[in-house]
Amino acid sequence: MEDTSNHVDRPTIMVTNDDGIHAPGLQALVRTLVSTNRYRVWVCAPDSEKSAASHSASVRGTISATPTEISGATAFAISGTPADCTSLGVSKTLFPSVPDLVLSGINMGTNCGLLIVFSGTVAGARQAFIHGVPSVSISYDWVEGRSNINDFTLAAEACLPIISGIFVGIENKTYPKKCFLNVDLPTDVLNHKGFKVTKQGNGTLKASWKQVSSDDKSVSQEPRLFKMEFNGVDVYNDGTDLSFLQEGYITVTPLGALTNADIDCHTFFNQWLPECTSSDLRPCD
Repeated sequence: MEDTSNHVDRPTIMVTNDDGIHAPGLQALVRTLVSTNRYRVWVCAPDSEKSAASHSASVRGTISATPTEISGATAFAISGTPADCTSLGVSKTLFPSVPDLVLSGINMGTNCGLLIVFSGTVAGARQAFIHGVPSVSISYDWVEGRSNINDFTLAAEACLPIISGIFVGIENKTYPKKCFLNVDLPTDVLNHKGFKVTKQGNGTLKASWKQVSSDDKSVSQEPRLFKMEFNGVDVYNDGTDLSFLQEGYITVTPLGALTNADIDCHTFFNQWLPECTSSDLRPCD
């Protein structure tokens, strides 16, 4: 249970994720926050894994909130999505007040480039941003065979200066309200090269589909089963979040609720729209 002594003036951090409330990344982050003795910590996270849930929300039916034991924090396991967790957690329905900061993570795996579109971790932070609450999504570039559970604690500790800096900005009323942060930590987090403010790139998962059911044409009316397989990440452009992460930096990427199209698209459409909407425009033959 949460230590309720002498925390009246402490800022409140709410933690969520998409890997589930018992995931090692979330547990390490909460443990690290509690150990600083500087924050009141709430947890509102999915009761099971909701990876790649993106920004889906439970608009029908009800969701449950089950009290869960996490030392030093007040925690609830939620039967909904990461966006549900944040929406409920900042609503003053589950907790007595709006948290000062929402942290989503630490995710087991990177969330750079176009992976942000699929990420439930990023959605947990984005939902807080939509509600006007400062937020950060945090992911660790887990590599099977190289990473271990202790790396999540190292990742959480590496994020403490960012968290502290956010509260300084909030107190000074200088922290920007038009974005939230997406932080990715490199695999060798202990020997990271420092922090780098980056832009979202175009890197995405190399995905393929494999049929896992029989292809017996004699039972053509039976459904065929397919499974998606991932084979690493494509890096389409240098100088953005994923490329700097792979160089060993902790990347800090400001994001809006929606990613704007690049300047070339704006230039094209600024010219195209007046042309295509003019009264004398004829359809192509």
